[in-house]
Order: sequence, then C-alpha cells, then structure tokens
Amino acid sequence: MPTTTSIDEAVAFLDRHPDIDSIDLLISDLNGIPRGKRIPRDNLAKAFSNGINLPASLFALDINGNTIEETGLGLSIGDSDRVCRPISGTLMPTPWLRKGRQGQLLMTMEEADGSPFFADPRQVLERVLKRLSHRGLTPVVALELEFYLIDRERNTQGQAQPPCSPATGERASQSQLYSIAELDEYGDFLDDIQNAARVQDLPLDTALKECAPGQFEINLIHCDDALRACDSALLLKRLIKGIAVQHGFEATFMAKPYGQEAGNGTHVHISLLNEDGQNIFAAPDDDPYGTPALRQSIAGLLEQMPASMAIFAPNINSFRRFQPGLYVPMAPTWGYDNRSVALRIPSGANVARRIEHRVAGADVNPYLLLATLLASIEHGMQQALTPSPATTGNAYEQYDSSLTNSWQQALDLLAANDVLNDALGEQFLQVYIANRRAERAQAMQAVSQLEYDWYLRQV
Repeated sequence: MPTTTSIDEAVAFLDRHPDIDSIDLLISDLNGIPRGKRIPRDNLAKAFSNGINLPASLFALDINGNTIEETGLGLSIGDSDRVCRPISGTLMPTPWLRKGRQGQLLMTMEEADGSPFFADPRQVLERVLKRLSHRGLTPVVALELEFYLIDRERNTQGQAQPPCSPATGERASQSQLYSIAELDEYGDFLDDIQNAARVQDLPLDTALKECAPGQFEINLIHCDDALRACDSALLLKRLIKGIAVQHGFEATFMAKPYGQEAGNGTHVHISLLNEDGQNIFAAPDDDPYGTPALRQSIAGLLEQMPASMAIFAPNINSFRRFQPGLYVPMAPTWGYDNRSVALRIPSGANVARRIEHRVAGADVNPYLLLATLLASIEHGMQQALTPSPATTGNAYEQYDSSLTNSWQQALDLLAANDVLNDALGEQFLQVYIANRRAERAQAMQAVSQLEYDWYLRQV
C-alpha cells in the first residue's frame, strides 16, 4: 500500500503546478507503448492512495490495440481488472501538451493481494533484478535510442520520406553522420527535447546525427537503477514523439522505416557493481581484457542471443533491420572497441569497463530488453561459461549470418529456451509469445505493393 509520503508527493506536485488540470496515468504494454487513463487533478491523490483499475488484458494488446485472446488475459478471465499503483518519482509535467496544463505518472500493475502482476514488463524486469540482488549485484546501465524524423506528408507513392530542414527548407538526402551542421539546423527541436527532459528529470547525455537522412540518436546517462533507466527510456520516446509533432514532424522508433537506409537500434551499456560498489568487470589497470565475470557475462549473452531475438526484434518490421553492411550484428560475436560485433567492449578506463549490447531495435520494450540481457549475464556467471575468442577486424567478413531473420523461428527458439523461461517467468513468456504469434498471423495476411509489382502479372 502507498505510504503517506507517496500521497504527499501528489499534493506537493499539485501545489507546485497549479495550472495543471489533468494527469495521464501511463503503463507500458508488451510493445513498450504507454497506455492508461487521463484523470482530473482532483483525482490524483486518490490514485496515489487507492491506485486505479485497468484490465489485465492491457498486456494482451497487439500493436493495433486489439486484445489477443490466445494470451488468456481477455474474455477467458472475464476481461477482469487489476490494480495499478504509482511509481514514485515519475509524476512530472508534460510541457509539450495542452500548453503545459498536462502531467503524467507511470504506473505498474499488481494482483489483488499486492503481489506483482506477472504480465507487466516492468515487473518482469524487477523479478530478474531481485535474482541479481540475491547475488549482491547491482547493474549500471545506459540506453542509447535511435530514431527518424519523418515528414508528415508522404511522398507520391504514399511512403514515408525525410523532413525538410527547418533552416534551409531542403529535404534531407545525405547521411551526414556526426554532422554538427545538421544538429544546428534542427537545433530548436533538440533544444525543446533538452528543456522538456530537464522538466521531467530525464537524465539526457548526448545527441548526435546518425547515419541516414533525418536520423538522430539521443543517449541517457548511465544509472544504477535499471528500472528507472527503463522508465526514462519509455518516457523519452513519448517526449521525442510529442516534441516532433510540435515542430511539424513525426518521430518514429520503427526499426526499419526505409529499406535502403540504416535501421533504428537500441544500444545498451551494462556493468555490474558488487556490494562494495566496485565494478566486477574492471580488471587491474595492467589487464585491459577484463575479469572472469566479464568474460562469463559475455559468454552468457552470446549463448542466449539466438533465443533472445524474439525480444530484441518484436515485430515483422524488426527483422528487416538485419541486413549486411548497415552496422547491425548478424551473428553472436564480441570484441574490444569493435563496432562490427554484437557485443562491444568499449575502450576507456578499466574502472568503467562495460558491455555494449548492439543487437536490439529501437522498437524493443526496454524493460523486456534489460530483463533478457541481465538474465543472460546471470546465466553466464552462474555456469562459469567461457566465450568464443574475441573478434578483431570486420566481423561481417569473418562470420556468416546466423542470427535468425525469421519471426516464426525466433518465437520458437524463445518458447523452447529453459533459461529465459525460468528467469522471465514461464507464464509471462506464454502470454508474450501468444501475443506475438497472433500479430504475426495477421501480418502474414497482408500482401505488399512489392508482391503485386513482382508477381501479379508474372506468375
């Protein structure tokens, strides 16, 4: 139950923001999409004291918001409600909405007895974090999110196209990786992101121009609270999309909006602290290759990577991102300061030794991504696994593509994987896989324009 302090959080927020007249109560579905309710300010204290009811079928929704009955969370249980509780520290204004009269608050779902609801992705991550905590370990994580700005008008074929520069009026057509000039051209947009993130206490680090027209990356500062890091990633996506609309664009975290350009990824940096606050991946300064814990963690991530693809690539478009030559890992590989591999050990001081995971798309659910990575790391350490040799040079030239590009195969691998079923919860994975299989079945019924162009008259 909430404490007096948590109710005081609501009262203090309303006192500080007398102009806010309503609050969005948000919870992440399986796709990482915020869903929930909007309440008037007078109901906020009640939401803190009693929670709010939402149906368990929220975690049965596909990308279109349709309930997937095969999950067992819909009509088979009467489409029944569960209680959602506020997450302390996430009650913030949303300055881009309704001229600053809107606020937002993250929620998490519980059973009637107050225990975690098994299908809530945030609770799945918390389950894995408790396992690490029992080993005296605390993850330190940082997420990097890539996205495209899209013109709100489609091209003559009805397809997405890059925006026109606010400064020059010219449509983006070049890569311009790391371009400061393009950051300047979109400076007002990026400034508004920074300002809104400051209001919401989101720990932004750097922004950079990525390697395709209209593509950018924004990074979050490393954090020793993995739940809060994922909260921040979820809310940052909402913020970026909202600010983009204000500036006349759309922002998309779709994994592969353009077939011939780079996709959008989510890179995650992970290290582990022991009970003394020491990084267990950091070897003495005369050993640049890390500790046994680092190597075991790498081995666990490599071993579990094939079965994790259904988490890293959650929809049909996700798998289009895995194409050679576009900075997307195609095989379970690792190396030191090497951006052609799946797991990169960045250069720098040994005290900051960490693993950068480079496989997942920007369309991933951040809670499920972190839960899967940390479960794989725990498995590697528990079994004292040994990784394959580190890759030097271009991994794309040395290894055949072995990570599946089949959505069906990815789901089958995940369903059969004992390590992830144990760590994430067998009951949860049954819901997740049923949801994804049903969406795949719908996607397979759609016939693309390319198929008409290629096959309608020729076969």
